Amino acid sequence: MRSTRIDGVSVLWTEAPPPLEVALIFGCGVRDETFRTLGVTHLVEHLAMSTLPRLHHDHNACVDLRTTDFLASGRPEQIVVFLEAVCRALADLPLDRLEREAGVLAAEASEPEHPTIGALLSRRYGVAGPGLAPWRGPGADRITPQAVQEHVRRHFHADNAVLILSGPPPEGLTLPLPRGDRPRRVSGGPSVLAAVPAWSQECVPDVGLGLHSDRHDDVALALAVDVLRERLVRKARHEQGLSYEVALDRCRVGGGQSERVLRVDARGGEERRVAELLWNEAQRLAADGPAAAELAEEVAAAKEVFSDPRHAMADLLRLAEAELFGESALDPQEWLRVADSVTPGQARDAFASAMDTALLAVPDGAEPRLSLPDGSPLPVGGCVRSDQLPRGKVFRPSPLQRLFSAGARRSLLVLGDDAVAMRDPDGDVHAIRFDEIVGVEAHGQGRVLFGRGGCVIPVLSDLFSKTAPLVQQIDQVVPGELRYPVSAYWTDDD
Repeated sequence: MRSTRIDGVSVLWTEAPPPLEVALIFGCGVRDETFRTLGVTHLVEHLAMSTLPRLHHDHNACVDLRTTDFLASGRPEQIVVFLEAVCRALADLPLDRLEREAGVLAAEASEPEHPTIGALLSRRYGVAGPGLAPWRGPGADRITPQAVQEHVRRHFHADNAVLILSGPPPEGLTLPLPRGDRPRRVSGGPSVLAAVPAWSQECVPDVGLGLHSDRHDDVALALAVDVLRERLVRKARHEQGLSYEVALDRCRVGGGQSERVLRVDARGGEERRVAELLWNEAQRLAADGPAAAELAEEVAAAKEVFSDPRHAMADLLRLAEAELFGESALDPQEWLRVADSVTPGQARDAFASAMDTALLAVPDGAEPRLSLPDGSPLPVGGCVRSDQLPRGKVFRPSPLQRLFSAGARRSLLVLGDDAVAMRDPDGDVHAIRFDEIVGVEAHGQGRVLFGRGGCVIPVLSDLFSKTAPLVQQIDQVVPGELRYPVSAYWTDDD
């Protein structure tokens, strides 16, 4: 790997066969947004790419949890044109295209992570930072030009970017970006809302197991999770025919922390069995650890991956992110050296510690039977619920609704001194403190409240009667920047 600087941008490159591959990486992703500005990074990316002329080589851009990447491959002179055009667009975004690109984003309906990963991140961190991943937010048409401009000013500049290339920088390459200060991030990473084992039903396609680690470079844990994945491939797919794919993802969330997520799809109707298999196999690995032969197999697999010439850009990407976020980064040889020394006992201990934070997501309707090591039931998680309703003014469904619906008879809203609470048709209590509201969506005279802990409370006239005083209090207490009209792109089904 070699490095230099061009127009204030850090540049890393290696030597690989043509065509020349490049990625201009900005240290900005969904975790840098708020609920109110969700989608602003993706909107910036679309606005910049919309200015490019028709190009006859591969090029693209993408936004994930923590970075925005502008990608291309082609001849050196093509790369020069692409990168200069992207930088000039970011320095002067075509805000007159805001409405059109908002519509494009609504049509694309993409997510920064797989839905199962997003659900687990939201349960772990709440509706902030990496926990924003599964939420749609107010909609791109509710993002103001001022919010776009401020986001670009803070994040899309030379001092928050790294360029990686699969060859030397081409002659004549310029990166005309403005200068700026690299964003300051919270030391220690995002705050965790759920740190103990639990399971929850989610609107997700796959079963997922999320494990939290305070060390993103924990090699022993990485090997143990790889072993678990291979055991599940063998049992869920090859032996029992329950599943096609067992996927392993890792999300670095900041402050050295990371989430490792195992996703297992299921044959229709077999979600419960897959969830139980995943949980029980994880418990067995935490108790007994992997065999030495299993660890050796995973180390051998890693050696094959690292020796593949196509892995060079992945190495550069890892180094680029380490530079952007001030993280440590083991190079492949160092990683393998550490991996060779990991014992089955060390892998077991690392995995058992991670299992103390395990969150399991299952598709809606699945009711697995899950236990902790002591035989007690695995607690049910989900949004941060309350034990009891606060005192305050009570709002109920209409008398007619209560007459014909047992769920309506159970439901009510309460306006307390510092919070709004709801008992839903199932009898569960949800409460959102006014200072924990992250968004208020206006539906005519009604409101929908979104809370930091994941609770959503509808204050709507078709559900509750005579809520005008509650709506008035919400509008008085919640800051104006958190309130917005429902997106023109959302339908009644949404």
